[in-house]
Amino acid sequence: MKSTHNILWAYTKSASVTLAMVTGTAALITACSGVAPLPKEYSQDQLDSQIMVPPGQVVALETTASGLLHYECKANATTAGTIGWVLVRPEADLLDRTGKTVAKYSGPPATWTHIDGSSVVGTQVALAPRVGATNLPQQLSTGASGTSPGVLQNITYIQRIKTKGGQDLSKTCTQTELGNKMTQSYQADYIFWKAA
Repeated sequence: MKSTHNILWAYTKSASVTLAMVTGTAALITACSGVAPLPKEYSQDQLDSQIMVPPGQVVALETTASGLLHYECKANATTAGTIGWVLVRPEADLLDRTGKTVAKYSGPPATWTHIDGSSVVGTQVALAPRVGATNLPQQLSTGASGTSPGVLQNITYIQRIKTKGGQDLSKTCTQTELGNKMTQSYQADYIFWKAA
């Protein structure tokens, strides 16, 4: 016959194990509930039609960029006889949806280089206004990929959307300011597409 002490000890041990299991399960459930859900599939539904990618394309990479745009006060090559702020060099780091830096943006020409060595050069084909006078317009470019294999190989289109900043060109730029330089910070999402 077991003593009362042994029975009490067995119940206490059993209760402690049960409590540890319940507490551990609750902690695990709480930890899992903090895990971010998978990002939704990219949609063009809210974009202006002129910067939408045509059918038959799929998203190859979604990124968020933060960087600088360097301007110079100079004669505008596309509009003879005018002077204004001309973009001479962009630079930005691109992060994927997990927050990892995966590419760099530079130019001219507009070039995105992935950490795997692949790259793509963009040629602007359309712009769409972005709310806010100092925000860059949204943009659609065609892509010409480099020869190195990787994520940016065979890219057909690049979208620049959700722009913020980068275009406060209110500083004076006249004949007397020719050669002056100005740097603007900006943010944007770059979406890279390839044929399905």
